[in-house]
Amino acid sequence: MKRLSQRAVPWLLAAGFGIAAVGSALGAETLQDVMKRRGLSQQDLLAAAKTYVPTGGRDEFVVFSSGGQSGQIIVYGIPSMRILKYIAVFTPEPWQGYGYDEESKAVLAGGRIDGKDITWGDTHHPAISETNGETDGQFLFINDKANPRIAVIDLRDFETKQIVVNPVFKSEHGGAFVTPNTDYVFEASQYAAPLEPRKFYPLEEFNEKYRGGMTYWKFDRKEGRIKPEESFSVELPPYSQDLSDAGKGPSDGWSFTNSFCSERYVGGIEKGRPPYEAGCSAKDTDYLHVINWKRAAELVKAGKAKKINGHNVLPIDVAVKEGILFLIPEPKSPHGVDVTPDGTKIIVAGKLDTHVSVYSFEKIMAAIKAGKFESKDPYGIPVLSMKDTLHTQVSLGLGPLHTQYDSKPCVAYTSLYVDSQVAKWDFCEGKVLDKISVHYNIGHLMTMEGDTAKPKGHYLVALNKLAIDRFVPVGPLHPQNHQLIDISNDKMQLLYDMPLPLGEPHYAVAIDAKKLKPAIRYKLGTNSRTDNPHPGAVRAGEEKTVRKGNKVEVFGTLIRSHITPETIETEVGDEVTIHLTNLERAEDETHGFTISTYNVHASVEPGKTVTVKFKADKEGVYPYYCTEFCSALHLEMQGYLLVKPKGWKPSKTTLAAQAYTEADYKAQLKKIADTQAVIDSVVAFITSVNYKDFPDAVAMVEDATDQLNKIPDAKKKHEEAAAKKDWEQATLWAEQVWQYQVKAADLGLRAKTYLEQKGAKKVK
Repeated sequence: MKRLSQRAVPWLLAAGFGIAAVGSALGAETLQDVMKRRGLSQQDLLAAAKTYVPTGGRDEFVVFSSGGQSGQIIVYGIPSMRILKYIAVFTPEPWQGYGYDEESKAVLAGGRIDGKDITWGDTHHPAISETNGETDGQFLFINDKANPRIAVIDLRDFETKQIVVNPVFKSEHGGAFVTPNTDYVFEASQYAAPLEPRKFYPLEEFNEKYRGGMTYWKFDRKEGRIKPEESFSVELPPYSQDLSDAGKGPSDGWSFTNSFCSERYVGGIEKGRPPYEAGCSAKDTDYLHVINWKRAAELVKAGKAKKINGHNVLPIDVAVKEGILFLIPEPKSPHGVDVTPDGTKIIVAGKLDTHVSVYSFEKIMAAIKAGKFESKDPYGIPVLSMKDTLHTQVSLGLGPLHTQYDSKPCVAYTSLYVDSQVAKWDFCEGKVLDKISVHYNIGHLMTMEGDTAKPKGHYLVALNKLAIDRFVPVGPLHPQNHQLIDISNDKMQLLYDMPLPLGEPHYAVAIDAKKLKPAIRYKLGTNSRTDNPHPGAVRAGEEKTVRKGNKVEVFGTLIRSHITPETIETEVGDEVTIHLTNLERAEDETHGFTISTYNVHASVEPGKTVTVKFKADKEGVYPYYCTEFCSALHLEMQGYLLVKPKGWKPSKTTLAAQAYTEADYKAQLKKIADTQAVIDSVVAFITSVNYKDFPDAVAMVEDATDQLNKIPDAKKKHEEAAAKKDWEQATLWAEQVWQYQVKAADLGLRAKTYLEQKGAKKVK
């Protein structure tokens, strides 16, 4: 065996050879050593083992958390608590090019209010689409409290497809919530205001002119879009409606919305009046709104609604006359209403009361059928008595807020804001089972699919508002703290503290990761925001630049490691439109695109076509490049935007060049031959095993083959140039052949490693 060169020794050590010798010389640390050094207990190690996902492993569940004032959605895994992605929704986000390319600008434009761009949102309550009351992993919805809007995210690619503006609300908090088969997505108004847009009434006319409401957005699952023209609202009194939930099973067709400030108090501390917090919490009870939304939809179709701002609104008097709207007293200032998995009960927690109230849907229906009402509110809405509708009340602690459910029958979990605890309790028998402290001031909480007809149990996440002593200090603005809790046993166990540094997450929903089936590439030439073919898409060899007057339109492509065209020539004042299609078929081979100082950016995933537009308003030379590190020659994936003065005429010049010789060309040919030998050996391994049984490997092989198929054209060019003794062109086109080989080899080696790790078997 030949002796290794001195240059090879450091490389082999870096690759891992010699580790055993080094380890034995230094002495390996034992688990006990680590525990002692870090001051860890056996409970700490147990918690770590329950959350650890080894390299190459994947999480059991995926969480979609609101991003609060960031206007986005945060995606992370459970049990690892690793952040996987931010989904850009209401706020421009540079990494994804959201708000910087024309396609995403069109989505954001759907959220304009009064003709003005709103470039932020306050996201609160995400909801996953459901089939028969179970999450199906197809769509995600999220609301914007600050500017009453709802967004639709398609979970095939985790992109926002639509934003709709509520035409009658001025604010909302109780959204988004879905019906059991996602026929409707609904939201409740929060702070009462005139329903007519841009209409002023003084606060002295609050009781008469201000209103709340519930909007039921019709969702077309086939198109994956909300249909505003088929949506409607139910007018409600000027109470502050809050959170909602949809009935399921026996209660399907009904929705439940709590409220606060049913006192209809108007503050004014600047005028010497007690503040809102005093006047809005003076009574012992507020109202739970009970609405028959299925019947309401029929009434709207029958022409019983009135039009406000082009939107169907069912008036209070019609809702009362038709028997679809009722009120039930609930403990004051509630902040959660949650239907049990079987749809038989509705749980409400009043944050200024120690109790949670469990209402019986059967009793509610019986009272309505018997016409047994204790009173009517000032707007004529029938009020059922709490006594006639309650199943039980349970005292859990201080500041109960929100409730989620376990896979075990009758077991629920409720957040206790003031106590900074989670209470585990039995809502059938009305008894507390366990409590655990969290850090600190928990708002929402979430169990796995815990707001559906079939909760999964096992884990709970506490969404805590304060993180006073949990993490390394980062200044006055602290992160939120999401704490993972094991609920699989009788006693809850705190497993993990997770800082959430993007906004103030309010609510989160989890789904079994196996239910998510996102695509890994688009059909070539797709506008991902509409899911339709993009008119600016071209294939390799079809790239072109078209000038019409002062408008320049570029039809380009991106592929490792070049942008076509590599030069875009314009004049000062031109309006430039650049369409770019990512020709890659390899998974995760995203390209980006930006031009120096022109404030455009695009993220172009495999198969996608995007458009950027700008005015070339300044003379000069502006580099453009791929912003996503995509290959070994990523830095060479570049070009120039040349903005010429008006009327500029070129002088006779030649492009910069290097001197290449026949020896350079032959060296390239040798490199090509050596690389082909590596490719042949990789191909031999892959084809010797059952790689077709592994879809991921098949995709990589297809992508590698696509790269190799580009070689013949470049080979022809370098051979023709060599025949003419044009050694520069011959050498560089041979280099391009090698680049295609490198890309193919990269994919092939990745596939080989994957197959080895997955235990691929030899085929006969």
